[in-house]
Amino acid sequence: MVVNYPNGKQYTKPVVAKTQQNRQRKKTVFSNRGMSLEDDINDSNITYLIQERAVIHKKPTPIQIVNVDYPKRSAAVIKEAYFKQASTTDYNGVYKGFYLDFEAKETKNKQSFPLKNFHQHQITHMRQCLRHEGICFVILKFSSLNRLFLLEARHLLDFWDKQARGRKSIPLTELEKKAYEMYYSFSPRIPYLDVVDQIIEKFRM
Repeated sequence: MVVNYPNGKQYTKPVVAKTQQNRQRKKTVFSNRGMSLEDDINDSNITYLIQERAVIHKKPTPIQIVNVDYPKRSAAVIKEAYFKQASTTDYNGVYKGFYLDFEAKETKNKQSFPLKNFHQHQITHMRQCLRHEGICFVILKFSSLNRLFLLEARHLLDFWDKQARGRKSIPLTELEKKAYEMYYSFSPRIPYLDVVDQIIEKFRM
């Protein structure tokens, strides 16, 4: 399938040479990381849905289909499509009567989380959610350290606004102070609603 950006350019998947070194590096990285952060969250959301604790889903990426091939009457193949607009955050849903909206990001850095991983339209969306008293946050993963943090959007916005002063990342030491560190479990894989419960308690105070 060919996907084009709004400026008309086609998305091209990066080509990586399949050298022995690349294969070995890929094997090492994935043996340490296991599933991606997105896979872990999706798995957790399924668990929460089955347990009837919450209804939370990943938002689909909006695309405009312009060319479809029908090799069979019962099967359609998308040949060309365009991203209709920039997406907002990754996930949203309802939990205990509260609207949840959050983003998930990973980094290989060990000392800080780059703010360039976020986009202005995502920041704007989170500000809007907070103005309407939604519970908004980001789940951050340091893949090389295998550490997970849940950072409330209000803190992320503070770090974002301070970029003008020169700081382009969130130090790990600051996350250790202001974020909630989470740990993998069996079911759900990432028990992030346990942290949301703490946020709700503060919200009600």
